[in-house]
Amino acid sequence: MIEVYSWPTPNGHKVHIMLEECGLPYRVIPVDIGAGEQFDPKFLDISPNNKIPAIVDPDGPDGAPMPMFESGAILLYLAGKTGQFLPADTRGRYEVLQWLMFQMGGVGPMLGQTHHFRIYAPEKIDYAIDRYTNEAQRLYRVMDKRLAHSRYIAGDTYTIADMAIFPWLRSWKNQGVTLSDFTHLKGWFDEMAARPAVQRAVEVLADRRKPLVDDKARDNLFGSAQYKRH
Repeated sequence: MIEVYSWPTPNGHKVHIMLEECGLPYRVIPVDIGAGEQFDPKFLDISPNNKIPAIVDPDGPDGAPMPMFESGAILLYLAGKTGQFLPADTRGRYEVLQWLMFQMGGVGPMLGQTHHFRIYAPEKIDYAIDRYTNEAQRLYRVMDKRLAHSRYIAGDTYTIADMAIFPWLRSWKNQGVTLSDFTHLKGWFDEMAARPAVQRAVEVLADRRKPLVDDKARDNLFGSAQYKRH
């Protein structure tokens, strides 16, 4: 049974979705990032960048346990392990990989910064809010244009690229976006949200999520705790 060290965030939900879709048995081990549990030495042994999610597959490729961190790498690992949601042909595989990298290098970091400066930053900086809100709008346009000609993000079939992007768009209101302005993207989003495996996945640890209101949690997520030697 795969051990999943996670929390109910977009990056956590990516891996939850893949596990639910491919049917692998898994056990969730909560890592409360507001409480600073991501700095625990045992977790750092698995995820040296102190970020969730991370997994340990007791049945790795050579039969030995396989720890993995970075959500995109985990998706690729699980796709390789199961032979699902990543095309076997070279062209199809690279179509998926480029859109997965689009999420990892663009959608995740940029929308994360949008959330930070619009909601969590201790002071409102107009330049930062405008810069990241505009970038969020631009990324939504890129995806909408793509989906005008493709049923799914990476082509005609549902893949790990869709799983990677969907959780980040669930908070479109917080990003200063009106989803209905992006007709093709909204249709894809609604189809994704209706998938039973996706619905199960986004409920994983959902009861543990709480508003970010105390200074300790802010420090663990955004402040000096990140820069201490752990």
